[in-house]
Amino acid sequence: MSESKNRNETVHQDVTVDFGSRFAESELFSEIFQDGMGLVELTASYLDGPGRQESRALGRNAAMAYATESMRLTTRLMQLASWLLLQRAVKDGEMTPKEAQDEKYRINLAEASDAARADVSEELPASLNDLITRSQRLFERIKHLDEMLNSCAPADAPQNPVSDQMSILHAAFGPNGGGR
Repeated sequence: MSESKNRNETVHQDVTVDFGSRFAESELFSEIFQDGMGLVELTASYLDGPGRQESRALGRNAAMAYATESMRLTTRLMQLASWLLLQRAVKDGEMTPKEAQDEKYRINLAEASDAARADVSEELPASLNDLITRSQRLFERIKHLDEMLNSCAPADAPQNPVSDQMSILHAAFGPNGGGR
């Protein structure tokens, strides 16, 4: 019996989980996708409507800060939306997690860190400050997930058909296999 147990432990140790494709299929991704795209829509609606009126009422320095911060906000949100759409493409099978890691598709969130906010943020409309804060929080979550995805990306290892089949069987019939 202990020999059988050792074989099972070995099988479990050899199974690699593709976090990238699992993440794209997860409830967490669906939630973040909805939050991110909802924030993009909310921000666009605000900047095209109430934000426009609010910005007209600002003094010169605050109006300049408003323009700067709204540009940073839209740039940040476009980067987030690009990342989310890339992950959705993985989820929908339009590309593999490995393809999404390719340099030509990468959205380098590490380089997209915010510069210091304007000193007049308290003079900016509360709605704009709220959108900025929400986008920064979401950006940090996505940046963390992106780092995890990159660190878990499978290396270019030689293919082992037996190991690949064992992984498929384990996924289908293992303790959590098949989702049943």
